[in-house]
Amino acid sequence: MIYRFRIILDVKEDVLRDIEIEETATFEDLHNAITQAFGFLGNEMASFYLSNDEWIQGDEMPLEAMDTSNESFGEKTLNTIISASQHQLIYVYDFLNLWTFFVELMEVGKVITGTTYPNLIYAEGEVPEEAPEKLFESEGVNPELDSNFGEEDSKDYDEGSFY
Repeated sequence: MIYRFRIILDVKEDVLRDIEIEETATFEDLHNAITQAFGFLGNEMASFYLSNDEWIQGDEMPLEAMDTSNESFGEKTLNTIISASQHQLIYVYDFLNLWTFFVELMEVGKVITGTTYPNLIYAEGEVPEEAPEKLFESEGVNPELDSNFGEEDSKDYDEGSFY
């Protein structure tokens, strides 16, 4: 069987690719297919994350384990993780720039004789020159609440007394 994934780059304009890949391909194979489809060199660190229908990032599935406590998912086959209940992933490429992709299984089909997999079947949009800036939760804090933080304590420090 083959999986047909839609991979959407997290940017304002529509930038997406549809890829067919065999269910027995590894996560490293999917990583390579995604980087090639979007025009990246593929030489940066990357990880997949489990996700749900709300695109909430779950457990990390690193392609390479950084220590012995983490499991490497690079050699795991897609069909060991992808299922009817687990069909969405988040893919992060290049941890310095945080290129973020939403990966969703759209369809399961039969292998087509004569087709080489992975197979890019649809492309829409141009990849921007730079990764978009990410707004992290801590950056969205209400400034009015933050401006009063520690106000009472600051006069104690100004006076040289900590008690």
